[in-house]
Amino acid sequence: MSIEDNLKNIHSNIYEACKVSKRNPNDVTIIAVTKYVSINTARQALSAGVHHLGENRDEGFLHKQSEITENVNWHFIGSVQSRKVKEIIGHIDYLHSLDRISLAKEIQKRSDRIIKCFVQVNVSGEHSKHGMNPGDVQTFVEKLSQYDRIKVVGLMTMAPHIDDEARLRKVFRELKQLQQNVQALKLEHAPCTELSMGMSNDYTIAVEEGATFIRIGTSLVGKEM
Repeated sequence: MSIEDNLKNIHSNIYEACKVSKRNPNDVTIIAVTKYVSINTARQALSAGVHHLGENRDEGFLHKQSEITENVNWHFIGSVQSRKVKEIIGHIDYLHSLDRISLAKEIQKRSDRIIKCFVQVNVSGEHSKHGMNPGDVQTFVEKLSQYDRIKVVGLMTMAPHIDDEARLRKVFRELKQLQQNVQALKLEHAPCTELSMGMSNDYTIAVEEGATFIRIGTSLVGKEM
C-alpha cells in the first residue's frame, strides 16, 4: 500500500477512536516517524498531507532536514544527550524527551528561542524506557519555571510493546491524569495541554484515552533502513 493509502487508514482509525471517546479528530496530530526511512519517503509523507516529521538520531535528523525544504514541523522524539543539544536545538520545533534538569539547563544555554517541550514520563516503569518517575513530574515541571527558553506543552510516554489492551489503557490513562494535574496548576511556562502517546501498534487506544500527538512510523511510512 502507498503512504497515501496508509494515511487514509490512519485517519479513518482516528475518526473511529474519536467517535468512541467523543473527541474531535482535528485535535489529533500525526507525526510521521521517519527515522528508518529515506529522504524520498519522508517527502512522500509530506506530499500525502503530513506536516510533522519525527526523528530520534541527531545525525539522521540533521541530514534529512538539510535536504527537505518543504514547510515542516520537526519533532525530536528520542532521548538526547546534553552534549548533543547544541547540535539540534536550533533545528527543532518540539522536543519530546525532556526528563532532567541538566537537559533543561543545556537547552536554556544553547537556544535563542522558546522550545516547545514534552516532559517524558516512564509510566510503565520499564528499565528499557527513558523518562522520569510519574511521582516526580509535578515538582520537576515547577522547577522549570526558571528556564525561559522552555515551554512545557505536554507530557509524553512510550507504552510497553504488548497486546494487553487493559495494561496499555492504564498507562495512557495515568499519563492523562498527570497531564491534567499539571494543567490545573495554571503555570505560565507549562500550559501542558498536550499528550504525546501512541505509536503504530497502539495509537487507536491512545487516541481513545486522550492523545493529541501520535507518533506513527511503520504503519505510515514503513521501514527501509
